[in-house]
Amino acid sequence: MKRANDSPPTLADVAHKAGVGTTTVSRVINGGERVSQKTLDRVQAVIAQLGYMPNQAARILKGERAKTIGMVIPSIADSFFSSCAEAAQEIARSHDSLLIVTVTNNDPHIELENLNVLMRHRTDGLLIAPANYQSETLAAFLGRSHVPAVSFDRPVEKGTIASVLTDNYRGALEATHHLVEHGYKRILCLGGETTLYTIRERLRGFREAMQQAKQTHGATALIDMSVKDYRSAEYAVQSHLSGPTPPDAIFTVKNSTTIFAFESLQKLRISVPKTVALLGFDDFELASTLRPSISVVQQPIEDLGRIAAELLFAQLLMTEKGRPAPSRKRPEHVKLETRLVLRNSCGCTPGTA
Repeated sequence: MKRANDSPPTLADVAHKAGVGTTTVSRVINGGERVSQKTLDRVQAVIAQLGYMPNQAARILKGERAKTIGMVIPSIADSFFSSCAEAAQEIARSHDSLLIVTVTNNDPHIELENLNVLMRHRTDGLLIAPANYQSETLAAFLGRSHVPAVSFDRPVEKGTIASVLTDNYRGALEATHHLVEHGYKRILCLGGETTLYTIRERLRGFREAMQQAKQTHGATALIDMSVKDYRSAEYAVQSHLSGPTPPDAIFTVKNSTTIFAFESLQKLRISVPKTVALLGFDDFELASTLRPSISVVQQPIEDLGRIAAELLFAQLLMTEKGRPAPSRKRPEHVKLETRLVLRNSCGCTPGTA
C-alpha cells in the first residue's frame, strides 16, 4: 500500500507508522541486530504493508555493498555450468545476495562487455570461468577493478586472483592408467577445443599415462582432437575403427564428445566394450542408464561453484570488517579431486575405482 500521493514509501514513513526511529528501521533492514523480536516483527510488518524497498543506489553511493555477485560463464545451457551456478546461488542467498549470471559463449570480447556491465552496476564480487585463461587483457581488467574475484573450472593464468579447479590432469592420468591396466594397448584420445585449459590438462594427463604405458605395457597412444560436433565425431570414429590397426579403447575428453562417440559406435554397430572400450571425462545424466552404461571421470561440479562462492564471500567479509582482503600476491588456489566411476563400457562391473 502506498501513501495518498502515490509516491514510494520512505524509510521515515516506515519509522513513523511503526512508532520507532529511523535508526531502528535501518537496523531491521540490515539484519535486525540490537532490535527486540517484538520491534523486529512490527517493523517488518509495516515494511510489508507499505511495500517499502530500500534505495539500493543510495546505499551504494554511501559505500555499502550492493548485495549482488556477478557470475561469468561460457554457457547456461551446459549442465556443468548451470550446476555450478545453482550451487553458487545457494551460497549467495545465504549471504542475502543476488547472483547475476552472464554468458560469454567462450568469446573474450563478450566476456569483457559483460564484465564492464557488472562493474557499472557496482557488483560486489565476481565468479568467472574465463573464455581465455591466458588472456592478459582479462588479467589486467581484473587487476584494475580491485573487485574481489574468484575463477573456477579455469584459472586466470596471467592474473592474481583466487581459483577453484578440478585436477583434470590427474583425472585423465588415472582413467588412462585404468584402461592400460585392464589390457587395452591401443588407446584413442578423442576430443577438440584444445585452447581450453581443462582440455589441455586432460590431454596432458593422457599423454603422460600413455608415455609410461609405452614403456611398461608396449601401449600405443592415438590422438584425434578434430571433434566439433556429432558429424566430425562419427567421421573420426569410423576412420580409426576401420583402419588396419584400430584402437581397442577410446578416451573422450568431455561429455558431449563421449555422447557423440557412443552414438557413432551404436550407428556403426561396433560393440562396446567387446570391440572397443569407452571411457569419458565428465559424467552426464544418461551415462548410468545407457546400454552399456558409460564409465566416466566424475567431477565435483557443485563443489566447484559452492567453494568458489565461499571463497568470494570470505574476501567480502574481511573487507566489510575493515581488514584487508587476502593479498593478490598470495591468492588462494583450491584443486578438487575427480572420481573414476566404473560402468560397463570399459568392461568393468559398475562401481567406483
